[in-house]
Amino acid sequence: MREDRRAQVLRRFFSGLTEYAFHARLGVTDPPLVDYVAELLVRFVHNDELYPVRSVRGQRLMQVADMLEEAQQRRGPAKWQVHRHIGDYTLFWTGVYPEVADRMRRNGTKDSLLDYHDQGKRNYYIASTIGVEQEDPPSDVLQRLSDQFELCVYGLGEVRRQWEERDGKLPTGLIV
Repeated sequence: MREDRRAQVLRRFFSGLTEYAFHARLGVTDPPLVDYVAELLVRFVHNDELYPVRSVRGQRLMQVADMLEEAQQRRGPAKWQVHRHIGDYTLFWTGVYPEVADRMRRNGTKDSLLDYHDQGKRNYYIASTIGVEQEDPPSDVLQRLSDQFELCVYGLGEVRRQWEERDGKLPTGLIV
C-alpha cells in the first residue's frame, strides 16, 4: 500500500510539472501526449525501466544501436514494444538529460554513429505503424510523438528546469 501512495505522489508531481511546462509555457494542448510524457517520467524513475530490452541470451541492452538490432529480430507486439522503447529512451535522455545523451554518444560506442533525435522520431513512427491489440498508447499518440519529437524534447527540458527550481527535490517523503 505504501508503494501505491508513493507512485500516486510521484505521478501527481510529474503530471503537474509536465502539464505546466507543456500547457502554460509551450501552449501545447494535447492531453494524451502530455499525459504520455508525464507517465514516461514516472516509469523512468525506476532504473530497470530504462533498460527493459534484453537480447535473446538475456543480456540487458543499454545502447540504442543494440536495441535497433534486436528490434529487427522481433515481430508483432514484441517489435512494437522495442521501437516504442527506443522512442521513449531517446526522448527521455535528449529532453531531460541532454548532457548525458551527448556523453553516451561521444564515448566511442556504436551509439556515437546515431542521432538520438532522428532515432526517436523514426522509432515512434515505426511503432505507430505496427498494429497490436489493445495499444497503449494508441498509435495516433505515437505518431504525434514522432511528428513533435523536438517540441517534446524542449518540453522535457522545461520540466527539468521547473524541477530544478524546486532544488531538484522529489515531493516530501517520496523515496523511490
